[in-house]
Amino acid sequence: MLADQLSYDDFKARIDIQDVLKDAGYHFYRRDGLRYPSYVRLDSNGDRVRGDKFIVTANGKCCFQPPQQKVYNVISFITEHPDFFQEYHAGINPHHLVNLVCNRLLNNPIEYDMRNIIEPRHNVKPFDIKDYTVLKFKKHDMENIKKFYPFFKSRMIDIATQKAFGSSFMLATRQALEQKGRYFKNLSFPLYIPGQTAVVGFEERGKPRLDGTSGYKGKALGSNSSEGLWIASPNCTELKDAKDVLWFESAYDAMAYYQLCAHKDRSLADAVFLSTGGNPTVMQFRGVIKEAQNACHHLCFDNDMAGKQ
Repeated sequence: MLADQLSYDDFKARIDIQDVLKDAGYHFYRRDGLRYPSYVRLDSNGDRVRGDKFIVTANGKCCFQPPQQKVYNVISFITEHPDFFQEYHAGINPHHLVNLVCNRLLNNPIEYDMRNIIEPRHNVKPFDIKDYTVLKFKKHDMENIKKFYPFFKSRMIDIATQKAFGSSFMLATRQALEQKGRYFKNLSFPLYIPGQTAVVGFEERGKPRLDGTSGYKGKALGSNSSEGLWIASPNCTELKDAKDVLWFESAYDAMAYYQLCAHKDRSLADAVFLSTGGNPTVMQFRGVIKEAQNACHHLCFDNDMAGKQ
């Protein structure tokens, strides 16, 4: 989804101010309790920096910095504290910065050399699976399996692993917008809001290029990336019944982990695997924890700087 396809109203509705504060380098301050969460900055020794604290308002969409009473929403916090964010550089247009930061927090891949966006469009409708022609994976049909092979070959994910997760991915084809006669087909991992059955988006992967480099990866147009996750289990364990929940940044990562470890840990067949599709959001965590309160949660993000954050 391109950055100019979401409006400021979309950003304010779909992004939690707590995600913005964490991205800006602030840490949850447990001593102040949960009713009005507060976030503080830490020094190099891990100690709280006095006087640098933001308190989240009751609606969870805004914050303020005591003793000042000025309230910031997602947009105004970014525009008035631009240097807190990794996309900032001297002279950047504030509208451009808001688009870059908010789309990243929503897990919407965008081009970072895009032109400045002044007036975001309001014409993107929510995701609807009826807009796609889908081909489901059939684990007993080799001709069907061959159609999925090019999408898994480069990641060396074997057929046994594909069969284990076969009910949780598909090939989805859609006509390109404003380009009649041109179609895009991607390996698509459906996104769900925990506890609900409707598909609210796709985590998508395209075929690798002829030179072997990675193909397209992103989210389907209109996907609810702030709440939706890929939720899968080899033995079809429901999230609410899960004893173990494993969190990953992508569905590919989850399947690869299962392939590497399932022969050593039989319990993985009953576990629930999640993909956040990128940076996890507060709303994703809230939804999963609420649905799987008794589960043991395992964070399986990459061991790089982004994964640690």
